[in-house]
Amino acid sequence: MQLKTLILPLFLALPLAGCGLVYKVDIPQGNYIEEKQVAQLRQGMNKEQVRFLLGNPMSLDGFNHDKWVYLYYFKPGRGEVEQKQLTLDFSNDALVSVQGDYSVSEDFHRGI
Repeated sequence: MQLKTLILPLFLALPLAGCGLVYKVDIPQGNYIEEKQVAQLRQGMNKEQVRFLLGNPMSLDGFNHDKWVYLYYFKPGRGEVEQKQLTLDFSNDALVSVQGDYSVSEDFHRGI
């Protein structure tokens, strides 16, 4: 009789013990771009050079093929969501400006 009274509460408590141990998956989406990649951008680079450096953009404007948007969204299993955006503008197949959550290097305006 003594053994039953010890085992029964143990079996009832086991399902509750695992509730805090649920694994939540990290969800990365989009283009992961590092600051060192953006630092290599130079005004006047052509689209092929930019694509080689950063990869294909997430979004191309259907009406303006000279605007490329790189988006990154990361939702960790635990913690805060991270979102970053980088917008590149081209004119005559040459990079003109960079805007977004990344800082460009001082060498950007010196061109290639």
